[in-house]
Amino acid sequence: MNAKIIVSSFLILTLIGCQSNLLQNALTGSSEKAAEEAVVTTMSMTQSGGEEAAHVAAINEVLDASVDEIPTISAVGYAVVSSQPGRSENQRRLMAIRSARMAAMRDLAEQIHGLNVEGNTTVIDLMVQNDTFRGVVSGTIRGARTARINPTGADTYEVVLEIDRETLSYLLKRARSVT
Repeated sequence: MNAKIIVSSFLILTLIGCQSNLLQNALTGSSEKAAEEAVVTTMSMTQSGGEEAAHVAAINEVLDASVDEIPTISAVGYAVVSSQPGRSENQRRLMAIRSARMAAMRDLAEQIHGLNVEGNTTVIDLMVQNDTFRGVVSGTIRGARTARINPTGADTYEVVLEIDRETLSYLLKRARSVT
């Protein structure tokens, strides 16, 4: 039962996180309509406050829909060379590339698993004294490949990671077979 929930949650968060890409990609006939209905249903339920109901409805729509084309999810990470530790310029450059890769991984995890936002506000004498919030991303990323590593400017690197259609298709098929 827990495996079903985990796989289903993974898939729905994947599709919700890239809903604009899903609608922009070329889908065929009824597959496009089913995917569009899933996104519209999810958006309307989320806006009305029923997040859990939206997740359940979206999971059902995704598992029931026969989506032929699944989008590739991509993420971008940036890092500054001069702020990296290292004895030489080349070491700092490699550390910047590694840091940018981790930032892209975090972005992928956020798209797939979602972002948990926690907030706390302290009010004394009807005046806000302290207002804090934090976002936490947690998840496992598998199957991501490096699409490109580019220097952007004299001191910054950009890394683009992708999870391809085949990997997402495999996960979707596994989720459909579990239910």
